[in-house]
Amino acid sequence: MMRRVLLVIDMLNDFLDPAGALYCGEEARKIIPVIRSLVDRFTTGGEPVIFLRDAHAKNDKEFKLFPPHAIKGNWGSEVISALAPGPHSSIVDKTRFSGLFGNRLADLLAEIKPDEVWITGVLTSISVMDTTGGLRDRDFETVVPVDAVADIDPVWHEFALERMKKVYGAKLTKAGAGGQEIPTAG
Repeated sequence: MMRRVLLVIDMLNDFLDPAGALYCGEEARKIIPVIRSLVDRFTTGGEPVIFLRDAHAKNDKEFKLFPPHAIKGNWGSEVISALAPGPHSSIVDKTRFSGLFGNRLADLLAEIKPDEVWITGVLTSISVMDTTGGLRDRDFETVVPVDAVADIDPVWHEFALERMKKVYGAKLTKAGAGGQEIPTAG
């Protein structure tokens, strides 16, 4: 039987609540029910779900690039209530774009030994893409449900999907398509 793990990246108040510091907009909110459905399917099937969340220090160097956001311990760094992690989910804090930098995610994945890592969340062109690249560097097979990732810029979103498929070998699918690979432009 295939062993899978679901990553839910940065589905946080600061990105998905209109009052958040880096609100991604209504388009990004459309992925919430899709991710909820995936979380439920993985959980019901006894498959691991790992929530990655930005958890920055107040003086993080990333704030030279972006306004302060997702400061560890604050409301903005909390997973949105619609996706509140269950008792069998793991939460891994991250401080960089890649979910594999300076935290315990690589160790968790080494314990789980998944055949596939499913990647969902925001932003497609930053944390989703950089985490996918890090997973490829560690020889993990990756699946990106295109209806479960979002970006603030549709051009960046499409570029990131193409790059993940062509450079990292990610399988692009739709969450509602039962994991069936879908064609993309180019």
